[in-house]
Amino acid sequence: MSRINGFVGRRHFLKLAGVGSVGMMASVAGCDLSANVKQAIAPKKTLTDAIAANRNPVSPEQALKRLLAGNQRFVQQKRQYPDQSLERIRMIAQAQYPFAAILGCADSRVPTEIIFDQGLGDLFVVRVAGNVVCDTVIGSLEYATAVLGSQLIVVLGHKRCGAVAKALQDKPVSGRMGLIIEGIKPAVETAKLTTKNLQDNAVIANIKYQASKLQENSTILSRLVRQNKLKIVGARYDLDSSKVSIVYS
Repeated sequence: MSRINGFVGRRHFLKLAGVGSVGMMASVAGCDLSANVKQAIAPKKTLTDAIAANRNPVSPEQALKRLLAGNQRFVQQKRQYPDQSLERIRMIAQAQYPFAAILGCADSRVPTEIIFDQGLGDLFVVRVAGNVVCDTVIGSLEYATAVLGSQLIVVLGHKRCGAVAKALQDKPVSGRMGLIIEGIKPAVETAKLTTKNLQDNAVIANIKYQASKLQENSTILSRLVRQNKLKIVGARYDLDSSKVSIVYS
């Protein structure tokens, strides 16, 4: 298998996807005729060009910087809406190279691509109530990193998380919802040792707990971390300010 930086390489990925060079449609640049002429004669982008441009994974530091810059734009209401064009849709239709993976809460108020101002194909996102780590979550993130080449995983919790609040109540929960609460309880017990702002401290404790659990329960992720090909961080989203803060690294 052809590999790049320890990840699945371009040649093998193209073989799996069964794609070659696909012509991309040139975009129309307003009413400037000269600009249109220049675009018309410029070489068209192809899927192969896109693969070549993205075959090397973005470093953990670069990925985190890009995410936080996007969140800053969101906070300031200066979103750029990147990678959402028709050209982008066609460019990533046969292959994906997300620069980061996110394990986030399923809360409807925390839409990952929006709060980080990212677009199609930029993020590999796994969402579950309470951002709880389980076997299927681990498997998904192993795929994002070992196969797709993402070198950053962000465990993203948020202020006033309902799942964490329920775990703090320590009351029976019906149905399969109890599995989520059980996955949060160890973090809640740690948070109970604090005396100030138990709810928020429990959210942060849960973020840290789930982030450490990823590495502890996956030989693939732990190996990539040891090889400096992966960084796992924890972050908290503030529902009031819309700001993301790093709480674990």
